Amino acid sequence: MNIELRDITKTFGTLKANDSISLTVPPATIQGILGENGAGKSTLMKIFSGFLRPDSGGIFFDGAPIRIDSPDDAIRLGIGMLHQDPLDFPPFKIIDDFILGSPGGLVPDRRKALAAFRALSARFDFSLSPEARVSSLTVGERQQLEILRLLWLGAKVLILDEPTTGISQTQKDKLFAALRKLAAEGMTIFFVSHKLEDVEALCSRAAVLRQGALIGEMEAPFDKAKLVHMMFGKEVRLAPKSSAAPGRRILTVKTGCIDSVRIRIKDVNLEVRQGEIIGLAGMEGSGQDLFLGACGGLVEPAGGQFCLDEEERPMNGKTYHDYKKRGVAYLPAARLEKGLVPGLTLTEHFILSEKMSGVFIDKAAATDISTRRISAFNIKGRPDSAVESLSGGNQQRTLLSLLPVSSSLILVEHPTRGLDIESTIYIWGKLKERCEAGTAILFISSDLDEILQYSDKVLVFFAGKVTPPIDAETLNVKKLGELIGGIGWEAFKGGAHA
Repeated sequence: MNIELRDITKTFGTLKANDSISLTVPPATIQGILGENGAGKSTLMKIFSGFLRPDSGGIFFDGAPIRIDSPDDAIRLGIGMLHQDPLDFPPFKIIDDFILGSPGGLVPDRRKALAAFRALSARFDFSLSPEARVSSLTVGERQQLEILRLLWLGAKVLILDEPTTGISQTQKDKLFAALRKLAAEGMTIFFVSHKLEDVEALCSRAAVLRQGALIGEMEAPFDKAKLVHMMFGKEVRLAPKSSAAPGRRILTVKTGCIDSVRIRIKDVNLEVRQGEIIGLAGMEGSGQDLFLGACGGLVEPAGGQFCLDEEERPMNGKTYHDYKKRGVAYLPAARLEKGLVPGLTLTEHFILSEKMSGVFIDKAAATDISTRRISAFNIKGRPDSAVESLSGGNQQRTLLSLLPVSSSLILVEHPTRGLDIESTIYIWGKLKERCEAGTAILFISSDLDEILQYSDKVLVFFAGKVTPPIDAETLNVKKLGELIGGIGWEAFKGGAHA
């Protein structure tokens, strides 16, 4: 089936999200849709999948126009979309979530659905238990469930919006293998991403969007330099590591132990000094999030000592507010759910982050602070912009702008998850400025290149085991990936262990 998007245009107020985009995709193709954050990629795919309606333009299958007014219309036509955050129901059992939307009236044939689920799972080597709860799944497993559900509903065209965000390398390999198999069987795949390496590894064609317009198309093998220039209109280079010299101790962990329902970590030893950047690597659920939380008072350690500055007095039992008073700041991965307040403007966020004197808010001072912060952090928004209206990159810049200048330790979950190259470089530029001023940084990332590019030292987590700090210069992607997968741990028999 030949797919055509003709002159698709969509505006939101004064913003032209899609500007007369025309794209033709032949059958059995894995089509990459590349672009920076805010380029219009997701808007275009939401129009194609019925979540949005275009202001003008049309969609054609084999030259015949089709009408898509809703996601229900789209799935009836064989178009399924896997969103960056999969649309599922965490309290449900996996099989019940799988059945959602399927034909069969009020009482679907559960036995038939269960047989189909098991057959599809085996076909793609997905290890999902139908009776498990959706809430127990990792991001990658939730994606697998949604792909199976869309195939069960009859999808012949699959749209994936930033699917490699927040999943492990192993899960990504399994996802790519499934997509290649589907394309080989005649399905058309739209792969939306800002990651050049993913498009290069998977796609046979790529279309590049910038500021709502289609800039150009390219077939594999790709010229990465040209694709980057098409995405940003300029050359983009990664910045070097921070050159800050390690200073005094900021955080000391001695035989740290953390217990949770799903994992136990013990005997973690770590010293973090001024200016250092420490990366925490591991598959999702390996305990790095628990350890990061314990370093900031968000998770209660089960043993050992967590000490700030040069002191030997443990902070065990203290809350995040106690850590915050001592200069520790935490940036969560869930920006809108945990870091920002939907419904509040940028100015209102800056007011909340400042210690303003007096009983009443000084509106002139608040506007001045907001204007200066927006300018200093290059936030694409106005003082009266609601935070939920900003792109992911601008929400992350906003979070950074709210950090107290006096922070001595910044703990960051996935600092650039879902961000394009330019935003990634900008965010790390700001973080490294903090390092130059004496701040230390601990961060989690599922992107191995990011871990190696920006860390001075790396801690690897696997099945409750934690390596001693490893000099990042001694690692490469292959070696780090092996450690994350449990290979090569015999070298650390004397280090942290389960």
